[in-house]
Amino acid sequence: MKKLLCLTALCAVTALGALTGCGADAAQEPPVSATPSPAASAGLTSAFGAGEVVDLTELSSVMVYAEVNNIMTTPDDYIGRTIRMDGLYYASYYEETGLYYHYVIVEDATACCQQGLEFSWEGHTYPQDFPADDTKVEVEGVFRSYEELGITYYYVDASALVVL
Repeated sequence: MKKLLCLTALCAVTALGALTGCGADAAQEPPVSATPSPAASAGLTSAFGAGEVVDLTELSSVMVYAEVNNIMTTPDDYIGRTIRMDGLYYASYYEETGLYYHYVIVEDATACCQQGLEFSWEGHTYPQDFPADDTKVEVEGVFRSYEELGITYYYVDASALVVL
């Protein structure tokens, strides 16, 4: 019994040593910076160059979700850029403003995480000129912002809406 206990203790110490390694080498590693380098930061931005059309319809479902997340977290980087997106159309009425708001719901690869991008289609009347909710659409337009009730909102100023 004592041999089994000693063997178990020896295995545990050996495993612990293998997992932690030697502490002397740790001092030689360069310190990790909390601020990413410009090159690392560049890898976190849009896959599209400045001035290019951000065509979400050409991306895989994983990449489209990542790009939409970029749009939602850094919207000012997209102001004035043309965005092309497809997904399910939905309209929503907001009592406080008395207006309908229009969205394209973009899904990720597993359809578990959805993002809605608001769009406005000037010169068109709801509901006559808009598809029914849950209709697959493609929308293209310029990304802009507006102030409403003291809050800044972002939307695509649509130049085209096509039912797919």
